[in-house]
Amino acid sequence: MKRVLIVHGQTELSQLWSRHLTRSGVEVQLARDTDTAIKALGGTRFDVMLLSLTLERGSALAIADYANYRRPDCRVLFVSNNKFFSDGSLFNHVSNANLMLPDDVPPEDLTAVVQHYATH
Repeated sequence: MKRVLIVHGQTELSQLWSRHLTRSGVEVQLARDTDTAIKALGGTRFDVMLLSLTLERGSALAIADYANYRRPDCRVLFVSNNKFFSDGSLFNHVSNANLMLPDDVPPEDLTAVVQHYATH
């Protein structure tokens, strides 16, 4: 079974994504901040991490850096609700970034993207 870690401060959105992913056969774990995400990455192997660039508590870049060290096989997919890094420069700063999506991506599209990256 594929495992996904969703790191996002908006509980409702995380739960919506989680429901769609779970229905597609993916095991999902949620984290709202840096400490929770790092604890999850330290104890569990994830195929994909959906990581919000705009966390209310913590640093998405620190989480991505830790994942690069601790879980180098985890595919990091960033999501964001703003235009910061919209020029693609994120990929210059975060070596394990695979993709950047808007927060308002339809859940079924997000599920298809996660399924794709979870198998590669």
